[in-house]
Amino acid sequence: MKFKILLLGSGELGKEFVIAAKRYGQTVVAVDSYAGAPAMQVADQFEVIDMLDANALDRVVATHQPDIIVPEIEAIRTERFYAYEAQGIQVVPSAKAANFTMNRKAIRDLAAKDVGVRTAPYQYASTLEELKEGVAFCGLPCVVKPLMSSSGKGQSVIRSEADIETAWTYAMEGSRGDLKEVIVEGFIDFDYEITLLTVTQKEGPTLFCAPIGHRQERGDYQESWQPMPMTAAHLAEAQNMAARVTEALGGAGIWGVEFFITKDGAYFSELSPRPHDTGMVTLAGTQNLNEFELHARAVLGLPITEIRQIQNGASAVILAKETSNSAPHFSGIETVLKDSHTEVRIFGKPTTRPYRRMAVALRYGNEPVEELVQKAKIDAATIQLMD
Repeated sequence: MKFKILLLGSGELGKEFVIAAKRYGQTVVAVDSYAGAPAMQVADQFEVIDMLDANALDRVVATHQPDIIVPEIEAIRTERFYAYEAQGIQVVPSAKAANFTMNRKAIRDLAAKDVGVRTAPYQYASTLEELKEGVAFCGLPCVVKPLMSSSGKGQSVIRSEADIETAWTYAMEGSRGDLKEVIVEGFIDFDYEITLLTVTQKEGPTLFCAPIGHRQERGDYQESWQPMPMTAAHLAEAQNMAARVTEALGGAGIWGVEFFITKDGAYFSELSPRPHDTGMVTLAGTQNLNEFELHARAVLGLPITEIRQIQNGASAVILAKETSNSAPHFSGIETVLKDSHTEVRIFGKPTTRPYRRMAVALRYGNEPVEELVQKAKIDAATIQLMD
């Protein structure tokens, strides 16, 4: 069993997926918009193209003739996936899933209208005037997100009418691709939010990882921890929602399903049809299989009999502070690694810019997750980027 995999998007999540796939003997071609991307450093071959260019995408598929296409980012001409699937290429999780979930409008409508899971009130806006109407409908405060973006880019909270124009501009700047539209959501007064990593298989039951808690800034995760303590009833409700939405989309792979948890229960927020950035905490050995190994097994049709929680874990991101066209050096790693329950993952990104995620510090053990998070944050602060 050997396949050629075309990985569309070659960031840190893609890099870990390539490592997992290579361990099962697969051939991987990594694609991104710039050379030297993290996944390219461990793949068999690479291509540099604009994945929003349908012709360029078609050329890469025709050149490499992959058995499997694995999307890692949103900015892809995903409507082409239907044609690739018709050619007999496996699209992960499926052409429908990839096409729907790369656009917040499609996935939100499917979840709220077709599947009927609980979500925040919402409207769409493609102009500043429509945004004002959406704010009036959802009420203040409310959240604005580009329909196509990643890692929280372009996301903001509108707390007064004075914030609306600034939020619109920021959303347009953070929008990926050529889709210039936003979703306005009513603000949910939640107790906490979780990522529920959900695994669907070609043959076998849908499985769930222990819930992952996380904290965000600027719409991007800063720390994550597993497991997130929560009631059995709220967890069961979130699992039921995740199973229903992933079943409606179809296909095999891992999904990062995000929920707001309130006193009343779970509210569906978003869904990613691939490993999730908050799920990097599983690299700390919290489970018998990390999220990338689970994704690789599901994609390749290998059996996953159970997902077993082994220990507690936490992750904290290490961000760049300045812009540089050269890859940074890191100091402080030797200090951090003096503790036997810590690990560091350097992504290998070739350039920096403010707030770009460059590495992650990991902590694991039997201490409460709150303690592990604090230790991971200290580790992340200890590691410095140097030119």
